[in-house]
Amino acid sequence: SPSAGDPKNKHLRALDGAGERLRLFKADVLDYASVASTVAGCAGVFHVASPCPAAQPTNPEVELLAPAVAGTLNVLRACREAGVRRVVVVSSVGAVFMNPNPPEGPTMDEHCWSNEEYCRATENWYCLSKTLAEREAWAYAEKAGLDVVTVCPPLVFGPLLQPTVNTSSLFLIRYLKW
Repeated sequence: SPSAGDPKNKHLRALDGAGERLRLFKADVLDYASVASTVAGCAGVFHVASPCPAAQPTNPEVELLAPAVAGTLNVLRACREAGVRRVVVVSSVGAVFMNPNPPEGPTMDEHCWSNEEYCRATENWYCLSKTLAEREAWAYAEKAGLDVVTVCPPLVFGPLLQPTVNTSSLFLIRYLKW
């Protein structure tokens, strides 16, 4: 496995049973061939990668929007070609709640989407990137007959496996210090 020797993965290799059951691959979601070789032989795939900068991007189209959509579509295409049975796309609550006129009631479902114009006007680029990527994922899944499930967590945090703080946890730390 190409990334097994990467020191950034030391914490993963230290997990119980990792020596027998863990295989690590390095893939770039913007490189279709890289993704295709990684998902080959998989029954299911979790797509969790998406740009999530800690600061406002200077060029949101290039830094967030295009990579989020292209990366998601590369994963889905590679999964379809490889015969993957199910793909779980980890989206974000940001794909459903950024709306100046939200739907009435406490339940949000697959018909609720963030308003793209509102996201652009408020420069909420991450939410826009997740909205665009998830919309494209559903359109592709329907067209290709791929079994896709999305989850839209509001925040991902908790004990970290890795020694560095991820962006979601960094946001939480900033809010707590504020």
